[in-house]
Amino acid sequence: MSRRSGVLEFAVLGLLREAPMHGYELRKRLNTSLGVFRAFSYGSLYPCLKALVQQGWLAEESGRDPDDPRATPLSNRRARIVYRLTAEGKERFEELLAQTGPDSWEDEHFGVRFAFFGQTSRDVRMRVLEGRRSRLEERLAKMRASMARTREKLDAYTLELQRHGMESVEREVRWLNELIESEREGQEQREQRGQGGARERARPDPSDDSTN
Repeated sequence: MSRRSGVLEFAVLGLLREAPMHGYELRKRLNTSLGVFRAFSYGSLYPCLKALVQQGWLAEESGRDPDDPRATPLSNRRARIVYRLTAEGKERFEELLAQTGPDSWEDEHFGVRFAFFGQTSRDVRMRVLEGRRSRLEERLAKMRASMARTREKLDAYTLELQRHGMESVEREVRWLNELIESEREGQEQREQRGQGGARERARPDPSDDSTN
């Protein structure tokens, strides 16, 4: 499976975990909620859906598609296919959520992974965020080295374009630093609350005076 089709599989399973959808609605969600898929067409989506059905991760249900622009007035009663996540599909999505690795922090995949952070465990979120930051810091170092070598040979506009690219990467690194710090502070607060609760449970009950 290619990296691009793997990202699409992950996104489709994640969106269908929220609710069943027909293909046209699913494509709209991919385009609006996950902007990285704006370039995807029905020609990319439907083979993916078919493959997921064959794997047993999706089930097809018949319905009507009044919003499908491909439906002409003569085919207004055309049946639509609604795709629903199966129990096996939910397990597959859980497996994908738990996976981390270089693909998780590449440009295309990171945005999709981040969109489903609300369903992702804290440990996995931290690995993805830190991996993404590391990847961008490497990219930033290469960009700076390249500019230092070539800046005397570049015209003003090309140089400004390179500066703009560097600033974009620097902004994302700062954003990632803030997210990582927020995750760490949240974990510390949860641990402190847990320790406070443990101390409270261990404190003797004044009403239970064993000397009486």
